[in-house]
Amino acid sequence: MARDHMPSRRRARRHARFVAAAVAALAVAGTALAEIPVSAAGGPRGHDVSSHQKNVDWQRAKDKGARFVYVKATESDSYLNPYFAQQYDGSRAAGLLRGAYHFAVPSKSSGTAQARYFMDHGGRWRADGRTLPPALDIEDNPYDKRKCYGLSKARTVNWIQAFSDAVKRGTGRRPVIYTTAKWWNDCTGGSGAFAAHHALWLARWGSSAGALPRGWAFWTFWQYDNHGGLPGDQNLFNGSAAQLKRFARG
Repeated sequence: MARDHMPSRRRARRHARFVAAAVAALAVAGTALAEIPVSAAGGPRGHDVSSHQKNVDWQRAKDKGARFVYVKATESDSYLNPYFAQQYDGSRAAGLLRGAYHFAVPSKSSGTAQARYFMDHGGRWRADGRTLPPALDIEDNPYDKRKCYGLSKARTVNWIQAFSDAVKRGTGRRPVIYTTAKWWNDCTGGSGAFAAHHALWLARWGSSAGALPRGWAFWTFWQYDNHGGLPGDQNLFNGSAAQLKRFARG
C-alpha cells in the first residue's frame, strides 16, 4: 500500500474541516449519522442545567465555549426550578441561545395538564431568534421501580402526543423530545409517530451517539456527558452556528 506523506498536523486539520462540513451538510439534509464521535463533531457546544447548578456564571460559560443552553423549568405538575429566572434570563443576557425544558412524570397527570403547567411557568417560545423551542424530557422513572411509569406503550404515546399538541397550541412550536434509545423503544414500542415533526435530543453518555430511538434518522441535539467544561450536562448541536439560529427562529 502506498504511504500517505501528508504531514500529520496538516492531515489532522484537513480531516477536522472535512468532518465539520460533513456534519453540517448531513444535518441540513436530515440524514446525519448516529455514529459520529464527539471528537469529530464540529457543531456548536452547549449544555443543560437545573437547580443542581444553582446560580450559573453565564459569561464564564460562554467564554468556555457555550453557545446554547436548555434550562429546566418544571417537573410534573407541581415543581418549579427555583433558579429558573437566573438561569434562563442570565444565559440570554450573556448572549447564549436558550430554551426551557419540562421533566415529564406521566404517572402523575395528563400530558395536557403538564404542558399547561410548563407553559405557565417558563415553557413559552418567542420567535426572537434567541429562544430555542420548548423541550420535553421523558426518560426512566426516577421515583419508583415501575417501568415506563406504569403506562402501556399506547398510553405513553398518547401522553406524549397530548403534551405535544398542547405545546403546539400554546407556543406555535412542537417540543424537542429528549430521551434515550432504550427508554423510547421499550416504553413507546419504538413509535415513529413523532420523528417527522419533533427534533430529537438524544441522551447517551459516551464517545459516540450510537443507535437512535426508532423513528429518527438523525439527532438534533446530543447530550454526550453529564460533566465537563460547562456547567451541567454537555451537549452538541448537529449543524452550524447559523443553522442553530435558524432552528431557534423556527
